[in-house]
Amino acid sequence: MIADRIRQARLAAGLTLSALGEQVGVSHTAIQKYEKGLLTPSSAQLLKLARACGVRTEYFFRTHTVELLQPEFRRHSTFGKTAQDALKIKVVELVEKRVELLGAFPESPLPAFAPPANLPEHITSLDEIDAFSDMVRKAWQLGLNPIADLTDTLEGLGLLVIVVDEENPGFSGLTAKARTEDGREYPIVAVSKRWSGDRQRFTLAHELGHLLLEGRLADGINEEKACDRFAGAFLAPRVAVLQLLGVQRHALEWQELYVLKHQFGLSMTGWLQRAKQCGVITEAAHISMFKWFSAKGWRKSEPGEPLPQEYPRLFDQLVYRALAEQYISEGKAAELLGIPMMRFYNKERQLESSGAVAHQ
Repeated sequence: MIADRIRQARLAAGLTLSALGEQVGVSHTAIQKYEKGLLTPSSAQLLKLARACGVRTEYFFRTHTVELLQPEFRRHSTFGKTAQDALKIKVVELVEKRVELLGAFPESPLPAFAPPANLPEHITSLDEIDAFSDMVRKAWQLGLNPIADLTDTLEGLGLLVIVVDEENPGFSGLTAKARTEDGREYPIVAVSKRWSGDRQRFTLAHELGHLLLEGRLADGINEEKACDRFAGAFLAPRVAVLQLLGVQRHALEWQELYVLKHQFGLSMTGWLQRAKQCGVITEAAHISMFKWFSAKGWRKSEPGEPLPQEYPRLFDQLVYRALAEQYISEGKAAELLGIPMMRFYNKERQLESSGAVAHQ
C-alpha cells in the first residue's frame, strides 16, 4: 500500500524519479525501489517524501481506496494524458478523504444523487434544453431565482464537488464515479481552484448537464454544446432573462450585464449568449457585441470585480459533525481537514475565547 501511495503522490506532484530523489536525498533507484515495495523508507524519508509531494504523511498509510470509474475530461489539447493521470490521482486523494468521513457515520448524511424523475427521455433540439433545465430546477425546488451557492446546492443533492489545485489552464472539468472497495459509488464533479467564480459555476453546471443529459440527446446534437446550453439555462432561466432584459432589445449595455453577472453568477459573455438564445437580441446584434467584447479583451478577462470563488464547505461541516457525535477522534478530524493538530487546537481555542462556541 505504501509503495503505491508513494508512486501516486509523485505522479500527482509531477515529479520524476530523479527529481523526487534529489529532494529526499536519495537516488532515483531508491525511489524506484520504494514504489515497487522492494525498499521501505524510514520515518525521516517519509516526511521528506510527503513534503516534496505536497501531501501529509497520513496519506501513505490511508487504507480507504477508491477507484475512479469512467472519468470524462473537458479539456484542451494541451492537457495531455500525463496531466490527466496526475489530476486523477489528485482527485482520488480528495475523494478518499470524503469517503472515509462518510463511512464514519452510521447512516450516510448525504442523499443518493439521482436525476429527477419524469424528465424528457428524448431531446431533439438545443432549444428544448431551456424547458428541460426548468424541470430540473422545479424538481429540486430551486425556483427560478439566482442560485447563491451552486457548490453547496450540488453537494446537498449528493454530488461530491472537488475543487482541484490544478495550474494547467487546459483543464476544464471532470465527471466520474468513485467506487469504494465495498462497492459503494459516488458521482463526482471536479473543477479548478484557480478559476474565477463565474467560470467555476458555469463548469459545474456544464458537468451537471453531462450527468443529466446522458442518453437523452438525439443523434446529431453536439453534447458539449448541449451542456453549455444547459449550464446557461440552469444559471439564468429563460423567465428571468426575459423579465430582466426585456422581451426584445436592440442592444445591451455592458454595465447591466455586469450587474446581472454578480446577481446570477453567470459571466457577462454568458448573459450575452443567453440574450441571443432567448430571442432578446438578434444574431446580428449578438455578433456585433461579441466582436466588441473581443476587441476590449473581455472574453479573457471581464471588467470590474471578479466573481468570488466558491468552495466546498459541506466536507468541513461534516468533519465537525462527526467529531461532535464522537464518530471520529480529534486526531482524525485534523487529518481529514489536512491541518496539524496544534493548529486544530488553536482554532478551537480561538472559537472558545471569542465566545462563538459554547461547549457543554
